[in-house]
Amino acid sequence: MEKIKFIDDLEYKKIMEILPICCVDILIEKENKILLLKRNNEPLKGYFWTPGGRIYKNESSTDAVLRIAKQETGLEVEIIKKTGSFDFIHNIGKYPDLKNGIHTISIVFLVKPRDNNQEISIDKTSEEYKWITKIDNDLHLILKQVLKDSGIFEK
Repeated sequence: MEKIKFIDDLEYKKIMEILPICCVDILIEKENKILLLKRNNEPLKGYFWTPGGRIYKNESSTDAVLRIAKQETGLEVEIIKKTGSFDFIHNIGKYPDLKNGIHTISIVFLVKPRDNNQEISIDKTSEEYKWITKIDNDLHLILKQVLKDSGIFEK
């Protein structure tokens, strides 16, 4: 089956008004550190968050992980495991005039770079990146829980 990749803005906005969007969030682990990206877009513009995004129609969640990791970070990754899922409901999204805000359901994956010598190359959705070695107090509440649920810093 063909993947449905592009949805024009008007149609996507209508979908976001009435349905949750299925996404993946990616915990990229290297040497006991997790990669975070500073978001350029709403929701949570200016916050550090994991790479992630929507799953296309007819695309598996694991294929979405590989695609989004490459697109947002330039890294080819290997999936280690699913670590959980979460709902994200927020009044501000990609479209500022959404009446009902946004609702995403995200599946979280722990991955590692296929090659530790790969260079990170962030795309336009991010302003900068950083590696963290612990759950910092200034992280968003949901991200703190995602990191805690992953168990990555309990080693």
